[in-house]
Amino acid sequence: MLRSGTPNSVMRERAMHEKKSATRRQVLKGGGAALVGLAAGAGSAGAQTLRSTTPEDLARELMAYGRRSRFVKTGRITLDNKVNMQMHGDPNGFDALTPLGEQVGIITPAPLHFISSHGDPPPDIDPAKHRLMIHGMVERPLVFTLEELKRLPSVSRIHFIECLANRPQPGEERTLDQNHGLVGCSEWTGVPLSLLLKEAGVKPGARWVIGESLGRTQQARSFPLGKAMMDDTLVAYGQNGEPVQPHNGYPLRLVIPGFEGKFQLKWLRGIKVTEEPYVTYWEHSSFTRRERSPLGAYWEQGPKSVITYPAGGQRLPDHGYYTIVGFAWTGTGAVRAVEVSTDGGRNWQEAEIEGPALPMAMTRFKLPWTWDGSEAVLQSRCIDERGDVQPTPEEYGAFWGEYAAPHGNVIQPWRVTSVGRVVNAL
Repeated sequence: MLRSGTPNSVMRERAMHEKKSATRRQVLKGGGAALVGLAAGAGSAGAQTLRSTTPEDLARELMAYGRRSRFVKTGRITLDNKVNMQMHGDPNGFDALTPLGEQVGIITPAPLHFISSHGDPPPDIDPAKHRLMIHGMVERPLVFTLEELKRLPSVSRIHFIECLANRPQPGEERTLDQNHGLVGCSEWTGVPLSLLLKEAGVKPGARWVIGESLGRTQQARSFPLGKAMMDDTLVAYGQNGEPVQPHNGYPLRLVIPGFEGKFQLKWLRGIKVTEEPYVTYWEHSSFTRRERSPLGAYWEQGPKSVITYPAGGQRLPDHGYYTIVGFAWTGTGAVRAVEVSTDGGRNWQEAEIEGPALPMAMTRFKLPWTWDGSEAVLQSRCIDERGDVQPTPEEYGAFWGEYAAPHGNVIQPWRVTSVGRVVNAL
């Protein structure tokens, strides 16, 4: 309570404070759900919040950075069903799936690229203050600012990134995105890691590289120095012509084409050159098999493909002419061919590959098909430039042998029912 004789200026100041506090309480009370939904970054992927209120300001804002049509509703599917996603109690650390069925070319739009962060929300990194350290078994430890990295010779390469967990599962109701949504393909721009390592001078005896992340769980991954010295391994700051998205590593991430997504660290802060691999927490607890070292798994992902139309969760409106379409990719190089079967694998036809098949990139294929209204089972198989053929579920174990497979690349069958419903046939 105000005492008698309190100056009017103090009374006005307290009244204004109470008004602001009330307004803040109203925002928190009424806007909490909206804020959580925005933080999850899922169903509204690609949408933008427009702050302007006048027509002139609105037009200026849209001209500065465009917005998709209000009729386009494509969005990522948010996952929150794994324990590690709940690690920090932050919905920004949830995983999300690429809507493959809506992707019309080999490039995944950055706002729709899948997310896998082990519960880590994107750190709010000021690019002007961010530093990348090259250290360990090097002659000259180096520290780079983002500006200094951008002054070095850069390259742009189109490559896919696929999560280890992208494995099709049985269950008639499982959709295309649920079985295959942890993959995306972008044009990545950055500096070859080999250039930075050569500048630092790798010491004799060094054989491994450790990528170090600025994420909340301080993740790190070991990978061979030989791969780090290949020209296609990048310290990337660009994704599809603009800065890397925060959920995908802003301002810097590793891109190691053909390797499992777990090695391609986001929010990159350090590159350490070592003699032996580090068995970090995630490598020790989740990514090894038998041997307690990163050597207990294959490095390169194998040939893989999936039909994206018709696919699980979709429906054909009527019998007649359709174009079967899908994507193929492999971590060993380029896709050489894709074959499609419409009778459950008894007979195969070679599909047409659209455009050049780029190494370690998603490749689009298509095949004309006339559906007569009877039940059909559609599936595809990828053949890479080494001659390896995507395995059936029965061939999968022999394909990978005793070591852990770096992804799930079994052939995916889709069953088209007589009423046009498409379901998972695994």
